Formats: sequence, structure tokens, C-alpha cells
Amino acid sequence: MWEPVLASALGISLEVDRDAVEAAAAAHGLPPMRWPERWPPDTDLAMRAATFAKRTGRVVAFSLAAMRQQFLAGRDMSVEDNVLIAAAACELHPRAVLSAVRTRAVAAALDESTERARAAGIAALPAFAVGRASIAGPPAIDEIAHG
Repeated sequence: MWEPVLASALGISLEVDRDAVEAAAAAHGLPPMRWPERWPPDTDLAMRAATFAKRTGRVVAFSLAAMRQQFLAGRDMSVEDNVLIAAAACELHPRAVLSAVRTRAVAAALDESTERARAAGIAALPAFAVGRASIAGPPAIDEIAHG
């Protein structure tokens, strides 16, 4: 299950070694990356939209669309129009997204998922729950993929 969380609320920095990330992406056969002009991003809006997408059964589709916008198109996902492009790619109506991201219910759901991650001891992203254990940080991707 994909669970949106706020990295900043977990004390996780999104500062990364861009060269290492680009090399890892290339090693996995992914297209060249285009970083947004503003980095690290303010992820609150995108994570609220992802939380709404989860409620509609589209969290994976939205997350992938948002990552494509951010890292292939170089769009800042703190910009409302860019989030709406990602939402439209997975058939979420822009007005529904805009209404939802402003509600207390979506904010509370995002806070709750972030608190669950904190309680699980998540200190790096991405993070994967495997049974009662968790695997976190960039090396977790390879560990899960080749597990």
C-alpha cells in the first residue's frame, strides 16, 4: 500500500546527491532526469493531493504522474497547476482535487499517515513495510526489487 507522508514533518531532508540519483536512474534504464528549478520542494500540496488520490484508489497512478512531472518535465510540484497536471493524468478532476486538498479531513489523513511512519521509526524515504519490519532509504529500492 502506498502511503503519502510529509518528509519535512519526519525530519527527513530532501537534499540529495543529484549525480548519484541520476546515475541510479540511468542504471535502472530510466530516462534522463530534469530537476525542478526549486529544490528541495515544498511537498505539502502534492502530498495532500496524493492523500486525496489514495481515497479514490489512484494513489499509485497519481504518485507516478507526479514523479514524471517533477523529474522528467522538471516541474515544481508545489505549484498548483503542476499538481493538477499530474492529477489529470490519472483522471482526477481538477476541481475535486482543489476542493479536497483544502479540507481538514485530507490534512488530518496526511498527518495521521505521517505519524504512523514516525511511530514505525521511518527516518528516510522511500520506505517499505515488510511484515512488521521496515526498509528505508534509497538502497531499499534495490533490496525490495531483488529481495
